[in-house]
Amino acid sequence: MTEADERAAMIATTPEGARPAAGGTQQQPKLPDYPTLEQMEAFFRRDTFAYERAGCRIVEGWVGHGVCEMDITPGHLNAEGHVMGGAIFTLADYAFAVATMCGAAASVSLSSTIEFMTSSRGTKLIATANLDKPGRKVGFYTIDVTDDLGESIAKVVTTCYHPRSV
Repeated sequence: MTEADERAAMIATTPEGARPAAGGTQQQPKLPDYPTLEQMEAFFRRDTFAYERAGCRIVEGWVGHGVCEMDITPGHLNAEGHVMGGAIFTLADYAFAVATMCGAAASVSLSSTIEFMTSSRGTKLIATANLDKPGRKVGFYTIDVTDDLGESIAKVVTTCYHPRSV
């Protein structure tokens, strides 16, 4: 099996290693409404970019709410020495994923906008995602990113789609 075949097989399977159900049947949520930290970490373990590469950690999550944090490292800095916008967005997107996947069978982002407010002088970023308005197929979230000094670093507004709502 080639590396590309292995990657395709990994993407096409669930965290438990079984292929997802095909067809028009509704899938059950993969996380309960109020999962434990261990359940969330096990579910999001395969989100290797956010977890392994960016160093994002889940703090808490339940239906419509997610909090993640990330220690600022030299690898997160741009040429000017500030936290790169992509690192900030990755953390915000991870918190959004936690908030939207608790109690949901599936969710994908339709659109996101980010407003950068100031550069962090702290050592850690914290992203808090909250559901603004739920819907059967579409949901609206706001993610606030602060640092460990209490400064507002960025605000992200994201619209998501639930392709197989339960």
